[in-house]
Amino acid sequence: MKYRKFSADKIFNGFEFFNHEHVLVTDETGRVEGLVPHTEAGDDVEIFSGILTPGFINAHCHLELSHLKDVIPPHTGLIPFLLDVVGKRDFPMEIILESIEKAEQEMYADGIVAVGDIGNTANTLATKQKSKIKWNNFVEVLSFSDEMSPARMQQYGDVLQAFLEAETQLEKNHFKSALVPHAPYTISNRTFQEINKLTPNAVISMHNQENPAEDELYKTGQGAYLPFLKIFGFDASPFPVTGQSALRSCLPHFTNKQRLLLVHNTFIPEEDIDFAIEYANKYLDGIHFCLCANANLYIENKMPPIKMLMQHGAALTLGTDSYSSNWQLSIASEIKTIKERLPELPLDLILQWATINGAQALDRADELGSFEKGKKPGVVLLDNNMKSKRLI
Repeated sequence: MKYRKFSADKIFNGFEFFNHEHVLVTDETGRVEGLVPHTEAGDDVEIFSGILTPGFINAHCHLELSHLKDVIPPHTGLIPFLLDVVGKRDFPMEIILESIEKAEQEMYADGIVAVGDIGNTANTLATKQKSKIKWNNFVEVLSFSDEMSPARMQQYGDVLQAFLEAETQLEKNHFKSALVPHAPYTISNRTFQEINKLTPNAVISMHNQENPAEDELYKTGQGAYLPFLKIFGFDASPFPVTGQSALRSCLPHFTNKQRLLLVHNTFIPEEDIDFAIEYANKYLDGIHFCLCANANLYIENKMPPIKMLMQHGAALTLGTDSYSSNWQLSIASEIKTIKERLPELPLDLILQWATINGAQALDRADELGSFEKGKKPGVVLLDNNMKSKRLI
């Protein structure tokens, strides 16, 4: 059998750093054989400058919005941003599909090996079927009222079925597909309950507390989301006034041992972090908090509360969001931004969020996320300028 041998200034194995005296050994397909001392590696070692790391996990993306690159200006705030996405996302299908293809190629070249990808349509299906990236297809439901729920569940169920049918023709685990809620401000109680029934033990995601108005909607029925809801025909909030935060009002709908990704969390209050973790310990298979730092800066010009999440023991992952809300779909760029904004954070910790934590969140840690024998996690070179390049 032919082997490839890699060495660099540092090797990050998914958990910790090893120095240049170590060599990563894989077979020619990228399956890890081991991490060995240089003295035991023999000849033909490929030596690089920078950090070798397992392939990155992009835990949150909207590939189907790639045609909106440079269309929506930065720093609008979330609610004007949402109005722009609704009003500007219709492009000729040829442009939409070309943009999807180009964005997938960029992510692959940058070393992304798996993506938690949000979609309201099956527009990404053809690209994903031939992609070398693995995909958790989060078919995102929007249903503002209980009356809308049957029709919307059918609509998005048809999209899910297209992915499930394609899955039968693909390598095992190339796709993992499920219906997911968009956000507390777009999902009625009945719709939450229907999604819960259909997702036992599934990996799911939900946008969470991106704006203070999300909590205001559930606490009082008022706030800045009302103009957004009016576009969809609602003069008043269709959601119950609970007197509690959006997360506390909606998370209890999930009782079926799902593994949940809460995305953005830009304005999550401290007490809700503890609530979510405690709830997950009782009723879910796990909960991860996905950071999309560059998207938060693009939309709100605000970083997520990373240190507060860490202090409460939150399991963190990284995502890029979409080209409608980011300058690039690069996990290396997310790592760079977090390190620049919080230089006191150890780089190996941030890399852990980008690799093994992401793999665990997407239920792919048996194959991805770390240089453990038998896995095929990809091999990525992260240079001294925090630019990444796929080697395998």
